[in-house]
Amino acid sequence: MNPKLASLHPYPFEKLADLKRGRLPPADKPHIAMSIGEPQHPTPHFIAEALLQHLHGLASYPTTKGGPELRRCIAQWLERRFDLGEGGVDPERQVLPVNGTREALFAFAQAVIDPAEQPLVLMPNPFYQIYEGAAILAGAEPFFLNTTAESGFLPDFDAVPETVWRRCRLVYVCSPGNPTGAVMGGDQQRRLLELAERYDFIVASDECYSELYADEADPPAGLLQTAAAMGNTEFRRCVVFHSLSKRSNAPGLRSGFVAGDADILGRFLLYRTYHGCAMPLTVQKASERAWADEIHVRENRALYRRKFDAVATVLGDVLDLTVPSAGFYLWLRTPIDDTAFAAGLFEAQNVTVLPGRFLSRPSGGVDPGTGHVRIALVAPLEECVVAAHRIKQFIQTL
Repeated sequence: MNPKLASLHPYPFEKLADLKRGRLPPADKPHIAMSIGEPQHPTPHFIAEALLQHLHGLASYPTTKGGPELRRCIAQWLERRFDLGEGGVDPERQVLPVNGTREALFAFAQAVIDPAEQPLVLMPNPFYQIYEGAAILAGAEPFFLNTTAESGFLPDFDAVPETVWRRCRLVYVCSPGNPTGAVMGGDQQRRLLELAERYDFIVASDECYSELYADEADPPAGLLQTAAAMGNTEFRRCVVFHSLSKRSNAPGLRSGFVAGDADILGRFLLYRTYHGCAMPLTVQKASERAWADEIHVRENRALYRRKFDAVATVLGDVLDLTVPSAGFYLWLRTPIDDTAFAAGLFEAQNVTVLPGRFLSRPSGGVDPGTGHVRIALVAPLEECVVAAHRIKQFIQTL
């Protein structure tokens, strides 16, 4: 067996299951799960209809590169969404469909890391645990960039020593962030790209929450958008990851894409050809329909706004609560230890939230996840409001 498997941490939800084991919640209160970021809004009917209409595609092997129609549809979406201009993205060389960004974020490190260089892979802390696992199994060492309230829950790139940058080969960033919802501005993205040019590393920007934002007039900036504004229209050292899971409430479709630097994507395509992870033709056709439509995405954002407003109204007088500008998580500071809070809330109110320390690692003498819980507002509005009242009741007993 690969000895690096022994270096992997248990996944956050394994830790959560261990925390809850043996604890009995009240039987008269139905369980409300707010720990997993699985969208529960209805998947648009036209996506399911497109799957049914193209079931004949099951008779053919798909290509790893994906069909030209899907790649063209994705390129046009990128151009519209991030002001890249008509023809700003080459669907032939700069777009690659993937079966959900989770597998792509993991596979990417395996393709671009040379373990002989004793490389570092930088990532935010707290973080999506796939980044860490990808780095370890690729033969790299994870280096954690703490994101705290003092830094606006964003990495401070200027605080990273030059010795670290010299060993860096890949940086994972997540904007809007999981779990905090923090959004990297153009200035910070520009600074990161300047560092990438100076020290010759790749930036992998996880933008899976980019379409869930509070202000319709102020969508989050994307890395390709910032690169193009800097004159880097070839997107050198830039690769972005997007998904239909959150945007279109279609996590079971397992559909997303990577886009950016054509040379990097060319090598990644070679890796994926051997990896054997082509997107089925039926999924490609449904994905084309999803990327071409914005009406359902605006409606989706409106649903999350209502939930944030309603939950904040309930909890605002018992917690120091800040509604994030994007995403669907609340990153709440807890009045007691975060694991004790999650365990007590489950036992008293049958509500499951995720302790912050399950999403972070100790680094630089601190653990930025401690003293927080992540609450996913994915359930229907009424259920989120009931959960908020139960959380409030639990806090009032502390």
